[in-house]
Amino acid sequence: QPNAMGGREVGGLANTLAAHMDYDTPGAMLRVSDFWHSEQMAKGPGHKAVELFEAVHRGEIRVLWVMGTNPAVSLPDTDRIHQALSRCQTLIVSDCVAQTDTTQFADILLPAAGWGEKDGTVTNSERRISRQRRFLTLPEKVRPDWQIMRDVAWALGHAQAFDYRSPADIFREHAALSGYGNGGERVFNISALSQL
Repeated sequence: QPNAMGGREVGGLANTLAAHMDYDTPGAMLRVSDFWHSEQMAKGPGHKAVELFEAVHRGEIRVLWVMGTNPAVSLPDTDRIHQALSRCQTLIVSDCVAQTDTTQFADILLPAAGWGEKDGTVTNSERRISRQRRFLTLPEKVRPDWQIMRDVAWALGHAQAFDYRSPADIFREHAALSGYGNGGERVFNISALSQL
């Protein structure tokens, strides 16, 4: 998982907000909402991975988008995960591998760029941010994750909130959010990089 920390930094965990803010910190949700000019925000933490698939199994979650991971083999109790995936009304999978144990359950498969096919940054476990430069040509119909998410947001009518033209746009926003309303209270502050 070369970018697991990067995923945490941008709020990719169900129990955190972007820029290492969390739901329990007073004012954090309002700070993120203000920064993004968004009136619609999650009101609290979501389900963690195993809990998420239990909710899918119970029918509480009818649409699930799995990105760059293979929960059909990576989570415990794979039989239960397979049952949940087969019960999911709409399963969207975006991955750089077309045939995985999870993609066999997919209703919609979005071909994603793999390592070497995308530009951007990754953050390792010691929190060192490294530039990642594409050195392979993207195959036809394959797009980087950021572009897939942006294009889906645009199709759903949220173009203004996802007005990204490059990975650099996203990094600048992420860096700016890390310092927004910070006042020295949060250690994670890379706002000086927001003008790169």
